[in-house]
Amino acid sequence: MMLRLEPRPEPSRLAVWLSPLVALLATLAIGAAIFAWLGFDPKNALAVFFIKPINSWYGVSELLLKAAPLMLIANGLALGFRANVWNIGAEGQLILGALGATGIALAFDGVEARWLLPLMLICGTVCGIAWAAIPAFLRTRFRANEILTSLMLVYVAGYLLSFLIHGPWRDPEGYNFPQSILFSASALLPTVGAEGRLNISIFFALGVALLCWLFVKKSWLGFQMRVAGLAPTAALYAGIPANRSVWLGLLAGGGCAGLAGACEVTGPLGQLTASVSPGYGFAAIIVAFVGRLHPIGIVFASLLLSLLYLGGEAAQIQLGLPSAITGLFQGALLFLLLGADVFIRYRLRFVFSRLASSDVTPSPEPAPPTLPASHH
Repeated sequence: MMLRLEPRPEPSRLAVWLSPLVALLATLAIGAAIFAWLGFDPKNALAVFFIKPINSWYGVSELLLKAAPLMLIANGLALGFRANVWNIGAEGQLILGALGATGIALAFDGVEARWLLPLMLICGTVCGIAWAAIPAFLRTRFRANEILTSLMLVYVAGYLLSFLIHGPWRDPEGYNFPQSILFSASALLPTVGAEGRLNISIFFALGVALLCWLFVKKSWLGFQMRVAGLAPTAALYAGIPANRSVWLGLLAGGGCAGLAGACEVTGPLGQLTASVSPGYGFAAIIVAFVGRLHPIGIVFASLLLSLLYLGGEAAQIQLGLPSAITGLFQGALLFLLLGADVFIRYRLRFVFSRLASSDVTPSPEPAPPTLPASHH
């Protein structure tokens, strides 16, 4: 008896939604095995990682706070992914959004005005769009691969951040730490609730998720982008411009990432720091695929990845584990999700040895054709 993968007549809709759950359960099993191998009680270690970070309102508020940028970026990326536009540079676009918002805050330092915060958010969004426009131009003009160009620009953005935060934007009274001055009160997002750091960026994220759902399901442009992703040949035959999908996909991802970066410096940080992002731009790629590129799925997936960030911090404090434990869980989840996705288009079939041998038995050669009798 042997196992064989055979194609399904059509993709399994049940497997589409069950594979993230299977991947999550497998990730928990692997995590338990790793904790046991390291000498920890798996049950207690998993509780520290997944339960204790959210057993209070403060923990829940931190969960929502970290979920907001993931939700924002993943929804923007998902629009492009649906059209086979692969923006991998959201981390750099987030950094540019943070730089744009910080530039406005520093330019109007000491100004107490209601228009300052909206201007910072708008500038951060525009800077993210401008940074994403570079790979969009290179793709549409020179056919450069947007995966490589957007990813390389992440490093350029990181070096630009390092230059500014160690040079002209460094706080002169910050004891030589790489950080800007603290922003004024009018440059900070209002908080939600009396306890915790949660701010209104969570409502921005939910609003963007709703707008993305309306765009994909109700708009003509959203329909064209879906067709371009599912059937590029049919889209070309129907006259749907491919370059427009590239521009829309990349600029949407850049704008959402730029807004997330602006929300970070105007929210929990209150200033620009060298570690403005703990990797939200890359983690959002996992969020988009765990959420099946669907806005509702992305909302729940962002909460899951946010919990992994909180769990990693709790594991560092209470278990003495390195910060890499967060990346380990994220990588395992993505790897197992890709493995589980195989069963969307394929299924396992048990084949007995006799049947398997008969499948490979060569068939007898066909008899030569009989020529028709000639008529004289």
